[in-house]
Amino acid sequence: MNGMTCTVDEFIPNVTSHARLRMGSRGISLSEVAIAMSYGRNFHVRGAIVYAMGRKELASCQRDGIQTDGIAGLQVICAPESEKVITVYRNNDFRRLRRRNTRWHPEQAELVHPGN
Repeated sequence: MNGMTCTVDEFIPNVTSHARLRMGSRGISLSEVAIAMSYGRNFHVRGAIVYAMGRKELASCQRDGIQTDGIAGLQVICAPESEKVITVYRNNDFRRLRRRNTRWHPEQAELVHPGN
């Protein structure tokens, strides 16, 4: 993966100082972030890449013999160009990660509300 330092059997994510601060205050380790980036479902949301650990991802980790304590609901927000970790938090609600159409398109508005 781009933006990560690789070792023999694991990688070390490139983390901003803000993310390190948040990891410390939220009790999230660098290895948990690395697991989320390796196994997590990824979304492209509001110009960032979000890696999220849900039930399916936890099951995949367990099948591979990875300890999953503390990573349920972990979400890792990364810069899209470098995959540098911007912030991390826990949230089991993935609804806010869905793609939303936030732009208004006049041609679509005409289809919904044809001229009077």
